[in-house]
Amino acid sequence: MENGGAGTLQIRQVLLFFVLLGMSQAGSETGNFLVMEELQSGSFVGNLAKTLGLEVSELSSRGARVVSNDNKECLQLDTNTGDLLLSETLDREELCGSNEPCVLYFQVLMKNPTQFLQIELQVRDINDHSPVFLEKEMLLEIPENSPVGAVFLLESAKDLDVGINAVKSYTINPNSHFHVKIRVNPDNRKYPELVLDKELDYEERPELSFILTALDGGSPPRSGTALVRVVVVDINDNSPEFEQAFYEVKILENSILGSLVVTVSAWDLDSGTNSELSYTFSHASEDIRKTFEINQKSGDITLTAPLDFEAIESYSIIIQATDGGGLFGKSTVRIQVMDVNDNAPEITVSSITTPIPENTPETVVMVFRIRDRDSGDNGKMVCFIPEDIPFVLKSSLNNYYTLETESPLDRESRAEYNITITVTDLGTPRLKTEHNVTVLVSDINDNAPAFTQTSYTLFVRENNSPALHIGSISATDRDSGTNAQVTYSLLPPQDPHLPLASLVSINADNGHLFALRSLDYEVLQAFEFHVGATDRGSPALSSEALVRVRVLDANDNSPFVLYPLQNGSAPCTELVPRGAEPGYLVTKVVAVDGDSGQNAWLSYQLLKATEPALFGVWAHNGEVRTARLLSERDAAKHRLVVLVKDNGEPPRSATATLHVLLVDGFSQPYLPLPEAAPAQAQADSLTVYLVVALASVSSLFLFLVLLFVAVRLCRRSRAAPVGRCSVPEGPFPGHLVDVSGTGTLSQSYQYEVCLTGGSGSNDFKFLKPIIPNFLPQSTETGSQSPRLECSGAIIAH
Repeated sequence: MENGGAGTLQIRQVLLFFVLLGMSQAGSETGNFLVMEELQSGSFVGNLAKTLGLEVSELSSRGARVVSNDNKECLQLDTNTGDLLLSETLDREELCGSNEPCVLYFQVLMKNPTQFLQIELQVRDINDHSPVFLEKEMLLEIPENSPVGAVFLLESAKDLDVGINAVKSYTINPNSHFHVKIRVNPDNRKYPELVLDKELDYEERPELSFILTALDGGSPPRSGTALVRVVVVDINDNSPEFEQAFYEVKILENSILGSLVVTVSAWDLDSGTNSELSYTFSHASEDIRKTFEINQKSGDITLTAPLDFEAIESYSIIIQATDGGGLFGKSTVRIQVMDVNDNAPEITVSSITTPIPENTPETVVMVFRIRDRDSGDNGKMVCFIPEDIPFVLKSSLNNYYTLETESPLDRESRAEYNITITVTDLGTPRLKTEHNVTVLVSDINDNAPAFTQTSYTLFVRENNSPALHIGSISATDRDSGTNAQVTYSLLPPQDPHLPLASLVSINADNGHLFALRSLDYEVLQAFEFHVGATDRGSPALSSEALVRVRVLDANDNSPFVLYPLQNGSAPCTELVPRGAEPGYLVTKVVAVDGDSGQNAWLSYQLLKATEPALFGVWAHNGEVRTARLLSERDAAKHRLVVLVKDNGEPPRSATATLHVLLVDGFSQPYLPLPEAAPAQAQADSLTVYLVVALASVSSLFLFLVLLFVAVRLCRRSRAAPVGRCSVPEGPFPGHLVDVSGTGTLSQSYQYEVCLTGGSGSNDFKFLKPIIPNFLPQSTETGSQSPRLECSGAIIAH
């Protein structure tokens, strides 16, 4: 797996190299400009727009600027006119040294789209330096037997100028023994030689002196002088000779100081002091003298300063071997510096753009240039970035690269990228340079707010205080800044009859919901509406959620007694025969509660009674029954107070007052008085009046019960969203029936009014359940008394 990955990387590097090579060969428009050195800053160089055939407005709109290979801002571009101007005074000798021509390379960088244009600026030399001799006094020891025409080396003058401004000629004071001849060394530099015109005579004149003058070719020419002293030496007729006339040496640029470069060797056929040789550098430049040193006795040349292949690739040194008699021989040593991979690639950033808007494809993030000062494979480079990021490198000419987005970015997935740009050369060992770039992704409003729930259910107890906080909703937005700031609002209700604006309000900043007024469970048990969440982006995005509000019942309604009526009218008297068995149903207390749930669960208990042990009340249905057999000693009239209580917290209650009359039989509706016994006719008419009165009261009671139920139904219908008021027919509606089975009534009851007639007296029975009830046979007549049954009211809850 690792070998496969390395092979893939090598293939990519080779492909990238050929792409770069092809792009460099494709070429681009090149502008050539010429300028003289030492011109003042701001001097006009040329018009870039005319030279390259561009429009001046294009230079300004595309942000054209001049960059150099060495980041030296020697030129500045006026984008308004297209003129190139000098930004500093140029010194050709400082820029190029002895190289000729002196050409500086620049690039014009333009954006939108990115384009590079090549500029070549040639700096012309002016004669601003005079020839200079390194040694102001030269000493020549010439044997007296030197033949006419003998040539003696003189130190050459150095002139920093080049071309016609360099050293052109040498002259000496006129004399009869010597003249100057100019020779050219292997590196095309001119140096003077002293030619003997007339034999020397040590005895006649042991020493000669004259001035050597070096003239350059400038206009006007400049000159430099040195004193030449010629000492005539006694006869020494053999000059030193080197083993090799030319030495060629190769040395690595990272060689350690003090290492031996080469050893030169010469011999002399003379003897004595005339054969003692001394090795020296001849016509050596300052760079050579700083970098190398020769042992005058052994001829060993050693390294004294670090080598730099990128600065100087080779050295050409003339070695002179001089014997004790003043004769010398010469040899040339050429030292070739071998490049090693000692320079890591360099990255120069031209421009960088951050942050980058998300969802924007193919955006230029960075423009940069790479360079390696080494040569050969050591100077070849491969540039790459990690593969797991949505960015791509694109190459251009002159090793310029652009870092661009490969696909749209998503800030919500990743808001920051730390990109490492790696440049590796192909030397051994490979050197690399890394440049870290932090790219921030700016947000755009591409995410709508999202509620934490699709629907919310809130509970509020009725009779709440206004402005009560009943709950909160929350929505989040994955964007940032103002794009993530959420504002909440109530949406128009789907039910046009729902007065939502008067029921609830919402805090636009935090989503808190408040009840604007007190709610009544008996009027409104639940309602629902939609809320919206909108961000503050441009354009704004929104979403909505459903909110259900459930009103919880509170025990705010007391039980209401339907029967017997407690409206202050004449009380209804219940008749109970004295012969009733224990458990005889006297009557039933009927009550309702406007609340719901356990708040509407009713219970009954006997609160007060004339004789508490005689009657009992069933707790769950309100039936009043006899607790024991009746006797003649029991009082005829009884007053019962029944307490009706709900199951709320705290409980609420109501009372019902019952009047019970004990009779011996239904033929005697009241206790007879002693003086009323003979008046039989008057009793019969009283019976008729009583029956009519009871029937009227019963009819009035039923009408009031039906009217009450109808009013309750109308109120409930008005509270419902859609409904109408109607008066029920037949039995009471089912909503009055206690669903728990423990409320007011658990079943329907029917009551009857019966009237029977017999011999001698009339019997009257009132509110008797229609359950087969066989009266005991009369002991006097021996037969059952006839009876008339009348249906009463059906009361349900």
